[in-house]
Amino acid sequence: MTEKRCKTAILISGSGSNLQSFIDRVGDGDIEIVVVLSSRPDAHGLVRARKAGIDSVCVEPRDHVDREQYDRAVAAELERWQPDLLILAGFMCILSPWFVRRYEGRILNIHPALLPAYPGLHTHERVIEAGDTAHGATVHFVTDELDAGPRVVQGRLPTLAGESADALAARVLAIEHQIYPEAARWFAERRLQFRDGHAWLQDKRLAEPVQFEFDADGKRI
Repeated sequence: MTEKRCKTAILISGSGSNLQSFIDRVGDGDIEIVVVLSSRPDAHGLVRARKAGIDSVCVEPRDHVDREQYDRAVAAELERWQPDLLILAGFMCILSPWFVRRYEGRILNIHPALLPAYPGLHTHERVIEAGDTAHGATVHFVTDELDAGPRVVQGRLPTLAGESADALAARVLAIEHQIYPEAARWFAERRLQFRDGHAWLQDKRLAEPVQFEFDADGKRI
């Protein structure tokens, strides 16, 4: 990692709302967004990057024969900027074991559920169907196992009776925008590390993720 600022690459596939939360919140901090890489040329996140004056590049999966070849092409592009940290912000590509090993301990992801509950897709619908009283999002280090890397921080909020999946998703997304840049800042400040397959914060192994509670309106309690 650089002595001054943590060079950060943000990987996207869509609108880039989490990307925007980084652009809005970390510009004057220890994080420097050096590149935005998209898997789709029409991703609105590329527009956000250009407006913010951030370098951007698109690498499309369809141009490569398999997942590892695609990941090697992504890594080749990223190395032009020598990133210290990779942020997955709606990057809709499952990473190959080769890529995870290449950047071990330097990839963060956010998942819209309170992991280990509800890995995978359609988390909001599953929470409503189960009748859960709480829902949220989890920032975690990326490992070979999908959505199973060491958890760093969770934001939790109450579910509301009769709420639609779309409405719940919007409320969860709002807390993602708060906890994701914060976790990245911990990494940039060298307070957060990945060691021996675990997340460590301020030299203490995290047996459980840091918990932030939010009210129904998305305000931290």
